[in-house]
Amino acid sequence: MAQPAAHGGGARRRRDGAAPLYGSRGARPSRARSGDRRAPGPRRWRGGSACETEHNKSMDMGNQHPAISRLQEIQKEVKGVEQQVIGFSGLSDDKNYKKLERFLTKQLFEIDSVDTEGKGDIQQARKRAAQETECLLKELEQNANHPHRLEIQNIFKEAQALVKEKIVPFYNGGNCVTDEFEEEIQDIILRLTHVKTGGKISLRKARYHTLTKICAVQEIIEDCMRKQPSLPLSEDIHPSVPKINSVMCEVNKARGTLIALLTGVDSNETFKHLSCVLSGLIADLDALDVCGHTEIRNYRREVVEDINKLLKYLDLEEEADTTHAFDLRQNQSILKIEKVLKRMREIKNELLQPQNPSELYLSSKTELQGLIGQLDEVSVEKNPCIREARRRAVIEVQTLITYVDLKEALEKRRQFTCEEHPSHKAVWSVLGHLSEIQGEVLSFDGNRTDKNYIRLEEMLTKQLLALDAVDPQGEEKCKAARKQAVKLAQNILSYLDLKSDEWEY
Repeated sequence: MAQPAAHGGGARRRRDGAAPLYGSRGARPSRARSGDRRAPGPRRWRGGSACETEHNKSMDMGNQHPAISRLQEIQKEVKGVEQQVIGFSGLSDDKNYKKLERFLTKQLFEIDSVDTEGKGDIQQARKRAAQETECLLKELEQNANHPHRLEIQNIFKEAQALVKEKIVPFYNGGNCVTDEFEEEIQDIILRLTHVKTGGKISLRKARYHTLTKICAVQEIIEDCMRKQPSLPLSEDIHPSVPKINSVMCEVNKARGTLIALLTGVDSNETFKHLSCVLSGLIADLDALDVCGHTEIRNYRREVVEDINKLLKYLDLEEEADTTHAFDLRQNQSILKIEKVLKRMREIKNELLQPQNPSELYLSSKTELQGLIGQLDEVSVEKNPCIREARRRAVIEVQTLITYVDLKEALEKRRQFTCEEHPSHKAVWSVLGHLSEIQGEVLSFDGNRTDKNYIRLEEMLTKQLLALDAVDPQGEEKCKAARKQAVKLAQNILSYLDLKSDEWEY
């Protein structure tokens, strides 16, 4: 009989604001579970401040299981190297690759050593942490062994072999650099420019760094070949001249050393040491007293300028990383090219409509020619990738102009029908088919594995065969028309290849 009275007293005390009776078993938990409106917790949370909410969060984190906290710490450390892995542009034998691989492998061991105590939530958290780390390890390996990354390296090895054969002997007192070298180095640059990146950061970086080095070698050699110096001066003119002549010889040696460093054929020298050597040579020249001797002062200035030109090549790779120069999406020249291409596509969509007024051809062609002028004004900034992007844009616009020209010619021919040679008529028939095919090629947006690509390629080949079968019968006009038609068909084929090769700057 005493229990009900105690229960009732407890209830009265709570209504009076006194402390609740936790001594009554099950009374308070049952009210909390049933959502008793008098429970103080929910009211405090709803009316609490933001600071109070943050405090509650921190209390929750503090109450986390130690294993969960440890897994979160490991994931944070792994996240810290994520961008390094995504942007890794080297090979699997690079120091940085091994460093990242060791770090991620160590984190996997750390994750594996976390004791889950058989609890499902901890097991799931450990599994997620391991998957994220393994995913980064896989990304790192794929970046270092990507087929296009290996293609870049193989091309670079060709440049190394070329430097060993043609440049190193030159700076060791051998024969002069030949035009053949310039052609071969230009071919290497062109092939590197055409390597596909697919928009992948690591490939963009690798291609940019490799191109930068080889273009630097090309510039150094060209600058050396163009230079017709008034050097060295006779040592009898002034006591400072022998010292300047000596420095000039050291600069020439440094030029050869720099080329060897850029191409990785010299393992006994470093960029840092070469920088110190060149800076020391400038200091030696600055210490010379050449006051009142304009000719000697100009001589010294030329040598100092040569040294400064070499110094700017020493920080190429670091500068590329800090300025993100490898990512051309924000480059001003590329943005101008993209703007031209956007307008060109708008014009193309208008021209490819089923029903077009003939007046549209003239206005469109005028604007397209203006776009060609805009592309000519785009600065390539000595960057072969920008040069390639501009070249492709010019081809895009010129192809559309050719399409308009052909449409106009076919339209005029329909209006002025007259007797003509059968072979000439056959050529015009082929040109009519080519116009239709060219319209489809302009609309094509796929790769070389697409069925539509194969179909268009076969149709163009069929038209080339039809032109081969045309017998001009000695008609010069027909010969010229057939030659132009063959060239047009080949240009459309080339344009189809260009559109489908998935190249990206």
